[in-house]
Amino acid sequence: VQQEIDQVNPDHYPKFIFGSQVKDQLTALRLTADQTATAVSDAKPLIKTLPSLLGEKEAKRYLVLFQNDKELRATGGFITAYAIFSIDKGIIKFENSDDIYKLDDSIRNKPKAPAPILKYLPKVYTLNLRDSNLSPDFLESMKTFEDMYSRATLKEDVDGIIAIDTHVLVSTVKILDDQVQAGGQTFTTQNDPRCECPQIIYELENDISRPVNYIKTDRKSIIGELISAIMVKALSSSPQQYWGPLFQSIIAQTQQKHIMFKLYDEQAQEGIVALNAAGQIRPFEGDYLHINEVNFSGAKVNIFMEEKVDNEYKVDADGTITKTLTIKYKNPFPPSDCNLERGGLCLNAEYRDWIRIYVPQGSELVDSKGSQVKMTTYDELGKTVIDGFVTVRPKGVGTLTVTYKLPFKLEKNSPLPLLIQKQPGTAGHEYQTIINGKTVEMFNLTTDKETKLE
Repeated sequence: VQQEIDQVNPDHYPKFIFGSQVKDQLTALRLTADQTATAVSDAKPLIKTLPSLLGEKEAKRYLVLFQNDKELRATGGFITAYAIFSIDKGIIKFENSDDIYKLDDSIRNKPKAPAPILKYLPKVYTLNLRDSNLSPDFLESMKTFEDMYSRATLKEDVDGIIAIDTHVLVSTVKILDDQVQAGGQTFTTQNDPRCECPQIIYELENDISRPVNYIKTDRKSIIGELISAIMVKALSSSPQQYWGPLFQSIIAQTQQKHIMFKLYDEQAQEGIVALNAAGQIRPFEGDYLHINEVNFSGAKVNIFMEEKVDNEYKVDADGTITKTLTIKYKNPFPPSDCNLERGGLCLNAEYRDWIRIYVPQGSELVDSKGSQVKMTTYDELGKTVIDGFVTVRPKGVGTLTVTYKLPFKLEKNSPLPLLIQKQPGTAGHEYQTIINGKTVEMFNLTTDKETKLE
């Protein structure tokens, strides 16, 4: 397919025919074909080991972490619950699920909380499993998680870790006729006016987060029951009914980093990394941008937050590139009743956002405005990090502006390669690329975006 498509030269076609884009779509098609061919080739180690991963000879067990992206954390969300699944000769079996707090309680002598938690997360002095995903690189965060998990008395041996978030649940329930029964409740994706979000999201938060005046055991077991009900409905159906759309959805959710994998089979993980399904901060020659945010408010504020990003370039005559990054925050909804003593469900409160902006290593911070603390820089994961803290109240707005110089100059008439990496758990913030005062592109960042700026 790649060879056939590469014979088509987009330059032989006009930009528009009868009002429809032609040249740009052909160019995009060629790029997609090239990327897909490369991905299939690079993923061969994963493809070769798939029978083993699916329990062809012996059963495999996987730890599934549920990250609540409505309380955004570095790798996609607050780790709120976990489950164990086994696969034996292709047959998937749900074993158990539980609250992450129970797993945390089974660990003794926890280390002191790292500096960001001590600084921004009130009354938390030790590092917990639920807060261990502080690195924006999923594999790095899982090293911290695994080190603590290995000391838990409730630890079980597994063959890999799979992280999912609420986007996976919503998209899957929508495919399954938009209705799943679990824990005596009916879950749908229809809009719930109490939060202006899918009903499944509100009901999960209502069941898990609302305080009650009695001891509520297994308060997060509903997540495991819901996942189990989804699997039963999907796998017990006729393959032609759901399997095609579900498979497509899994691919899309993986590309959008709502599903991430760390497999203990080295060959398989090599393929996962090649498919960009391991949530890594990638090396890149050219300009690079990754905005990573951590919600330290304790509330599910990311249900309501809206964000827009202006990525602006100013190129001097000598090729020096100065960038101004403007992040605009908006929370248009009123605050929730956060009085826990009277049983309030605290979804919307002040957004307490620890923000890290990853840019090419060696970039020089020139100016910043809008951070509650003085913004600092340091090197991490092969990038320079611009670190700050932002707060936004319900029915409020905020703006963070950062100006910095790239560590290289642009050669005359040469394009600038650019990679923007999406944060796992985010729904697709609106981006605008501006060059010397002119807007050249607007898009929603739903996946990592690699391009060349003229």
